[in-house]
Amino acid sequence: MIRRRTTLGLAATLALPGLARAQQNFPDRQLRYIVPFAPAGLTDIMARLVAQKMSQNIGQPVVVDNRAGGNALIGADMAAKAAPDGYTLLAITLTHAVNYTLFPNAPYDFKRDFTALSVLGSLPLVVVVNAEKSPARNLAQLMELARTRTLNGGTSGNGSPPHLGLELFRQVSRAGDNITHVPYRGGAPGVTDLAAGNLDLMVSNLPECLAQIRGGRLRPLAITSAERHPLVPEVPTVREVGVAELEITNWTAVLTQSGTPQPIRAKLEAEVQKAIHDPDTTRRAQEGGFQVLGWDAAKSGQFVNAETDRWAKLVREANIKVD
Repeated sequence: MIRRRTTLGLAATLALPGLARAQQNFPDRQLRYIVPFAPAGLTDIMARLVAQKMSQNIGQPVVVDNRAGGNALIGADMAAKAAPDGYTLLAITLTHAVNYTLFPNAPYDFKRDFTALSVLGSLPLVVVVNAEKSPARNLAQLMELARTRTLNGGTSGNGSPPHLGLELFRQVSRAGDNITHVPYRGGAPGVTDLAAGNLDLMVSNLPECLAQIRGGRLRPLAITSAERHPLVPEVPTVREVGVAELEITNWTAVLTQSGTPQPIRAKLEAEVQKAIHDPDTTRRAQEGGFQVLGWDAAKSGQFVNAETDRWAKLVREANIKVD
């Protein structure tokens, strides 16, 4: 027994220099940046901006790997089960914070298995109606309509940020069962149906409906961020129109596994910060509608945990389920 312990101790001691060298030389090969959504979506766009700049800065490829499906669970599970060596990153959004409550039997533990590197940016949502068919000219009128008649509200799926926004609207307007939730497989099909007059309203991600707003087919009533957005400066905030309870922003962050050694996590945090705050990356993200944040790991972790707890309450109150 003594000999075995001595052998194990010697092996561990001999392994330490190799581990130290691996951490010191990190990264010395390709990194994988898992995006659990389809290409060309909002999360994918931000991940590719950061990955491109990181690749240039560290001299190693940072390859975006789209693993869509399962309400973003499939990609997250792949990242959770990857080796905790810093070579796998995970892109997340508000959807993942909601999934923690929506999927209590998920194959991974969101809070336990991951640690935040940075909240990269946020996106507002906007309450929109069909410009030709809807009689609502402002948010107050739409809330009154919701109390007096049945309305169809489209979203990009159960538990998505637009779904949360719709449920918040249901609550603040006291519409009850007058609003029927119509989930789509993504935001674009819902926006198309709203523009065609097949829906009554959406609380949509701004970039997904911006072209229809500018084309005059959708009427924006209020934006859900704390401040007006430079892409639609004429649209008032929900706070300005007296409905601060409707404030909600979608956001995207990058995580790695909790078991990743601290020196490697620190290097990744620094490289992500460098990439997102690069003037070219910031400019391109802002052109896509993002407010660039680029918070450090400590602030980002606190924010993600707070969002997870905040939306758990709404999921339970609204009895949001997965179809």
